[in-house]
Amino acid sequence: MTAISLDGVTLSIGGRRILSDVTLAIEDGEFIGMLGPNGAGKTTLMRALLGLVPVSAGSIQVLGAPVHRGNQAIGYMPQVSSPISGFRLSGRNFVVSATNGQRWGLPWPGKADYRDADRALELVGATELARRPLAETSGGERQRLLLAQALLGQPRLLLLDEPLISLDPNRQHAVIDLARRVQKELGIAVLFSAHELNPLLGTLDRVLYLGNGHAALGSVDEVITGPVLSRLYGSAIEVVRLNGRIFVMSDQYEVERGDHRHDDAHGHARDHGHGHHHA
Repeated sequence: MTAISLDGVTLSIGGRRILSDVTLAIEDGEFIGMLGPNGAGKTTLMRALLGLVPVSAGSIQVLGAPVHRGNQAIGYMPQVSSPISGFRLSGRNFVVSATNGQRWGLPWPGKADYRDADRALELVGATELARRPLAETSGGERQRLLLAQALLGQPRLLLLDEPLISLDPNRQHAVIDLARRVQKELGIAVLFSAHELNPLLGTLDRVLYLGNGHAALGSVDEVITGPVLSRLYGSAIEVVRLNGRIFVMSDQYEVERGDHRHDDAHGHARDHGHGHHHA
């Protein structure tokens, strides 16, 4: 089954065209890294898959059905934008609070909801965090709890929006390894948004690069090339491979190093120069 299918899709936010006539298909069970320059529309595309941003033209299907809000087949881990609220909550209560997309409050979760939360906590190796207050968890541990939230209801597609922001390299690799392990164990598709390619090298099945209204989907060697990225950035790009790492350069400046800002829910660029953990 095709997990994500875009057919001639155009997306616009506030009169600004984000994607223009994009056609692509991501298969069930694929681990896809989504990259691109500031304002390229990584978050906007995820919100369109969730049915939160209407297409201006074309059509989107998720798991063989048209997009719609509240699709239980999609698990979504949103961008980090502010510290987690509810620090008095235990890890287990924090996870179960996301049942049916609700925040903590009425209706009170039932036994089945707690069983589902316990299943998700076990999947991400966070059972030991179940009773610990959020205030006593690290940034990496909170990422595990957020991933557990995204796994409630046994989704068939995971959308992970910049889960590596503000994590040190060791914790970044731990999050990537965890997402890959869960993806393989469940046999589901994952769309993993990031601002830098290198941490994801060796993990991806394919890469989806957005830019300048266009999209390129393929293997790292097919997509991460000077000609392809020059088209997506709209300027001359050089790709340098050195010691197993890939550097995307423009006028001898490493593009991705300066690309720590990302689109917010409204398509506006946000700066992540200051470290924080999560929303």
